[in-house]
Amino acid sequence: MRSLLTAIAEHPEAAEFLRWPCDFELDRSDHVEEVHLASGAKLEGFAGDGSGGTFFFCGEGGEERPVLYADSEGSAGLVDIGLQELLHLVLVVPWWRDCPGFTAEESAEAAAEYLDDEPDLPAHRDRIAAALGLTLPTEAEVLARLRDVATAPNKDFVLIFTPENNPYEPLFA
Repeated sequence: MRSLLTAIAEHPEAAEFLRWPCDFELDRSDHVEEVHLASGAKLEGFAGDGSGGTFFFCGEGGEERPVLYADSEGSAGLVDIGLQELLHLVLVVPWWRDCPGFTAEESAEAAAEYLDDEPDLPAHRDRIAAALGLTLPTEAEVLARLRDVATAPNKDFVLIFTPENNPYEPLFA
């Protein structure tokens, strides 16, 4: 089975759509600071965003590994389990960072701004999902999964700023 990372890399339209409006870029995998997981588990940057944030796979394995997101302001947290679920998040709710309460109201407000700029976003998103072989869940399902993953006790996924041995702040408090 072909990996999703390979599928994205081989599909320029998908890579471009993920870059914007989804703010998920495979060519931004280096984090701006030296970091490690408090648990000592492997940490592998594989994508980033336009504001300097980084998506990391945690532990051993492939694309099914837990995904931690660290922003450039010193906050980090687990956001999904596996690349497929992360792609569901960034495709269905690309404004997920604007939903700290994981609510439909927050999402609707952020979505309105996105759709003002990108009125064809849903149709384009569905075309990209199909090209990548993804069946997308509903927005409510994606937000519920983000809430469940991000707010679960995640002591194994605490990101540490290595030079000072200080933990990042929780992404969702």
